[in-house]
Amino acid sequence: MTALPQYERLEAPAIWREGPLAQRREVIVVFGDATLMIADGRSARALTHWSLPAMVRRNPGKRPAIYAPSEEEGEEVEIDDPVMIGAIEKVHAVLEARRPHPGRLRGWLGGGAAAAALALAVFWLPGALIAQAARVAPEAKRVEIGQQVLGELTKLTGQPCASRAGTRALTALAERIAGPSAIAVLPEGLKGARLLPGKLVVIGRETVEGPDTPEVAAGEIIAASLGAAQEDPLLRLLRYEGARAAFWLLTTGDLPETALAGYGEEVLANPAPPPADEPLLAAFAAAGVSSTPYAFARDPSGESVLGLIEADPFKGQPAPRPVLEDAQWVALQGICSD
Repeated sequence: MTALPQYERLEAPAIWREGPLAQRREVIVVFGDATLMIADGRSARALTHWSLPAMVRRNPGKRPAIYAPSEEEGEEVEIDDPVMIGAIEKVHAVLEARRPHPGRLRGWLGGGAAAAALALAVFWLPGALIAQAARVAPEAKRVEIGQQVLGELTKLTGQPCASRAGTRALTALAERIAGPSAIAVLPEGLKGARLLPGKLVVIGRETVEGPDTPEVAAGEIIAASLGAAQEDPLLRLLRYEGARAAFWLLTTGDLPETALAGYGEEVLANPAPPPADEPLLAAFAAAGVSSTPYAFARDPSGESVLGLIEADPFKGQPAPRPVLEDAQWVALQGICSD
């Protein structure tokens, strides 16, 4: 009737009072499947569950909204979060539309209930809300969010490495691969590469300083970019942040100010799984890059990446053109040292 089990739940802070004489306490309210759970704000232990259909609002039209589990005096909760209030009110609107209304045409009643239910499904079910926000976000907004995620990453890794010649080499590498909008090298804390919203790729310092050839860095970027076909980086971000962030992005065009706090740790700790060999080899072929150096960088023994080595699109022959000129590669290797 309300949320579905496969979707994430809406959560919001609130103030709860167990009875008229009880002390007010900070809690978390969770919008679940037909119930509103009230949990302790510190331990997250469930304190009580209210039936969403049975809930009543004590102060219609006022904020914070005051709800009770029934018409009886006693337990109350104050909620100031607009997303949570809207979700509860939508449920009540659907229920009201489904009740008999003498004197109205039966067809009008059925159509109104269906429209209200459709509105709830499209705009309030968290999974649908998140998917819609990611789907309609324009590219300029994706680039802006990608830069914001980069800002969160730099709190953990330090500012991106930069030098005049090294930065030019990064631009040349992005143009050569024709996938990322930009590439940034982070000085510490990152191994391999990550794709951020807006096709921004970040790579770790050791990816450019350790290997003998730029094919390894190119391969990491190709693999990370291919991951967008498996999961949109913005969709992944919104799934992590939850329905409230998606709602703000849809309605205001921006994420909440504190939405990305801590997301840098998530990006560093959870790289996307390597793509399957077949699409990855096709991406290497399209980019004109040998897959063998990247494969050995992933597994020096070659055992787990044998498919990338044996089916290298340029095995035994040079790629159409170098990934970078020698001078560009030397400049890129020293980008964090200058």
